[in-house]
Parts: sequence; C-alpha cells; structure tokens
Amino acid sequence: MIKIAEVFNPKDQSLWRLVKQCGVDYVVGGFGLHPIEGAPEELQPWSYMSLMRMKTAYNDAGFDLAVIESRPPMEKIKLGLPGRDEEIEVIKELIRNMGRLGIPVWCYEFMPYVHVVRTSSTIPSRGGALVTGYDHDLMKDAPLTEHGVVSDERIWDNLKYFLEQVVPVAEEFDVKLAAHPDDPPLSPIRGFSRVLRSIENYQKLLDLVPSPVNGIALCQGNFTLMTDDLPAAIRHFGSQEKIFFVHFRDVRGTAEKFAETFHDEGKTDMLACLRAYKEVGFEGVCRPDHVPTMEGDDYGVPGYTKIGRLFAIGYIKGLREAVYAE
Repeated sequence: MIKIAEVFNPKDQSLWRLVKQCGVDYVVGGFGLHPIEGAPEELQPWSYMSLMRMKTAYNDAGFDLAVIESRPPMEKIKLGLPGRDEEIEVIKELIRNMGRLGIPVWCYEFMPYVHVVRTSSTIPSRGGALVTGYDHDLMKDAPLTEHGVVSDERIWDNLKYFLEQVVPVAEEFDVKLAAHPDDPPLSPIRGFSRVLRSIENYQKLLDLVPSPVNGIALCQGNFTLMTDDLPAAIRHFGSQEKIFFVHFRDVRGTAEKFAETFHDEGKTDMLACLRAYKEVGFEGVCRPDHVPTMEGDDYGVPGYTKIGRLFAIGYIKGLREAVYAE
C-alpha cells in the first residue's frame, strides 16, 4: 500500500503533532545540507553523526524517516564547473551514511542555478485561499545570468557524469536516487536548459545510466503538465519499478501558465492516479505538496502552511481507503 508522509524539520513540534494526529507515520527529511564553515567533518550535515541524530529525532517523535529531500550544493556539478568533483564527493558521503543508517531514498534535482520558479504566491483560489503559480510571459524576457546560455547537451553531459559517479555508491549502499522534475517543466528559463521536462526525457534519464537505483520522484504537479494521461505515465514508470517517491499535488493550466490548486479541484483524476499506483505495486511514500494557504493559516512558506497540509492529508487518506478497499 502507498504510504503517506509529510516533510518538516524535526524541531517543528507543533506541525509534527498535528501530522501525527492525522495518522501519518512517515516523514520526508527536510533540513539544511549546506556546509558549516569551520566545523569538523563529523559535524557537517551529511556526516554519519548528524544524520544519525536527525533520524533519531524523527524516530523519537514517532516517525519513520523514508526520504531525504534536501541536497548539498550541486551548482558546479550541474554546470560542469571546476570543483564539481569535490561536490560529488560530499554527495557520495551523504549516500554512504544514508545507507549505513537505513534511509532508503534521496530525492535530488538537476535544475541549474534557477530552481523551482513561481511568478506569484498570492493567486486567489477557492474561498479566497492563496496559491502559487507561474506565467511564462513574465519570465521569457528575464535577463540571463553570468553563465549565459547553457544548452541541453551540456546539461545531459553533466547529468551523465554525475550519475556515473554516484550510482555505483548508491548501489553499494542500497540507496535509491529519485530525480525530481524541472519545475516548471519548461526550457530554457533565463538561458538555462532544463532537461527533466518531459516523459521522453525521463525515460532517457533512466536509460542514461541503467541501474536499479536510478529512478524518479514523480511530482504529479509537474508530470500532469507533461502529459494528458498521468495514470498512464504512472503505469509506464511503475511497471519498470522506477517510481521511488511521489509528490501528490495538482495544478490547473499549462506548463506556460498554471496555478496550484486544492488536491480536489485540479486538472488531474487523482482517484485514477491512486489506482495506477496500486496497479503497479508502488509501496513507497507520497507526500502532499504545494498546498493552498487557507483562512487562519500562518502565512509561512507559500505551499507549506499547516492547515492546507491537513486538508491534503485527509483527502489522500480518503482516496487511499477507497482504492485499496476495491
């Protein structure tokens, strides 16, 4: 059965209590992985000791740590710049320590310099809730960075180099590498190619360095902008046993112009998606993502406020109960 998780810092006791009260037992680790300047190696966030303390903090709160979704610095890797091998060594150490601690999935992304892009976080939605969205008309003339134009070929070459280095370590330590899509799945943005933008390109990723640990994070909000048949995409990748992690969310619109939605009002047949996950035997975790900011919410990070998450958890639990009772 697909498992429901949430993402939060282990120190956020108010949120984890609410999540636990909703019946969630799995957590996606969200924490800083940037180097601590001057600290000894064993105190760096990717070290065994740091990850061990983080895992026990989640365990003590009653959660099973299923995925790490934070990433060390990777810009030199993505752009093929001097210093990329040093960045790769940090990631190898992270993977080794995850394996030693039994943390099974690392979710990474390969968006160079410009990561998740939104042009608004205050779009009115149902009942006045606020959602985030993207309008490419506002971004298509955004200036280039100091890196200029970066081609598809360059990003693919750098992605292959990265995978060739880390996949053998992930195989040895039994850690699955779940590649998150480009968000939005458009290219280029500010001159940067974004290659994880289509179903075909995701298959190319899997074929680039074939391995049982080379797989995907199926972020539904992005994948539903890549295809008109998301359940078919789930079956396509799920039949290859390549879905390692799911972001359960939805949008309205196109890749060029979309807004996030409540989980029950977007363009996707969410019930059909749950049926597809059941059909392919996916038993990993999914988590709600990019929820609306609802009335009375705390106006924290857009997409990650508390009340919207609770609504999403309840909705997913209801869908899951219906599907697995069939």
